[in-house]
Amino acid sequence: MSKQTSKAIDAIQEAQKIAVAPFLFQAVVSLRKLGIFDIIFSMRRKGGIGIAAIAEQAKVSEYGVGVLLEIAETGGIVDQDENGNFELTKTGYFLAYNETVSVNLNFTQDVCYKGLYHLNDAILNGKPEGLKELGNWPTIYEGLSQLTPEVQKAWFEFDHHYSDGSFQEALDTVLRGNPKHVFDVGANTGKFAIAACKTNPDVNVKMVDLPGQLKKAIKNVENAGYKDRVTTHEIDRLSDNPQIPAGADVIWMSQFLDCFSKEEIIKIVSTCAAKMTDDTELFIMETFTDRQQFENARYILEATSLYFTVMANGNSKMYQAGVMKELVEQAGLVVKEDIQVGLYHTIFVCKKK
Repeated sequence: MSKQTSKAIDAIQEAQKIAVAPFLFQAVVSLRKLGIFDIIFSMRRKGGIGIAAIAEQAKVSEYGVGVLLEIAETGGIVDQDENGNFELTKTGYFLAYNETVSVNLNFTQDVCYKGLYHLNDAILNGKPEGLKELGNWPTIYEGLSQLTPEVQKAWFEFDHHYSDGSFQEALDTVLRGNPKHVFDVGANTGKFAIAACKTNPDVNVKMVDLPGQLKKAIKNVENAGYKDRVTTHEIDRLSDNPQIPAGADVIWMSQFLDCFSKEEIIKIVSTCAAKMTDDTELFIMETFTDRQQFENARYILEATSLYFTVMANGNSKMYQAGVMKELVEQAGLVVKEDIQVGLYHTIFVCKKK
């Protein structure tokens, strides 16, 4: 990244914004939840709306509306005219109605916010010290099926949002050689298995994941009508000797390896390599921080690394492409193809050396 010089007055302004950033964030959460953004936006063609009218419609005190809108105005989220009427700025509009922004905001608020208070302890201890705000599990993965509906919704929407745009292209890439047996390692909700069965009537999928997650995934598979072509294999990837069956034509990992430390990634990929033939292909799809077209995408990914630190497991992160290639090679495989998919993703096609 290039180094930029700035005036001291500008630098301290940015520093002060960071110092009180949680206040503005929580004000935005309230403005969304109370429907105030919607009220203001509905009056955009009528010259905006004043605090008293907003308070009446939102059934909130004028005081409450006022303190929220004061910081929102200073934060560039709303504008107020000379008559005291408010309208959304472009930033305010995106905070209220942009899908990607909403997914990120809900994930931050519902999954991470309370836990982030424990970030310093997580850094010192190498453990997800903020996870206790959600439940008592060693990592968040054991607890996914037990999270409250609101937290689950925010977690899965965040997880799926960044893969959905690349999903069909990735699926076509994985199935391009007409494989008969596909192993989906880190099956999540079973979405990939269902889509693979729907796309190719000859494919069989084995979902490999933790027991609690497989229970939910197989239920989704059954509801979709593909129980006869999808099987499961329970695994604890972090056990002393994790095993997967042999027989895969293709092994698929989507946004999976970033959930583990470097040492754990080598262990997981080595487990796959041990059961691969010379013809087996391992597809790894990730959002690498150094492969992003837009600076805000890299910023979100680096923030996600802190989620892994404090909430997920205490030792993983979003990686750079070169780092992942090196880990794959240490596990006994080689990256044969490097494919850009959609806006955010890269697929490594790996084979035995």
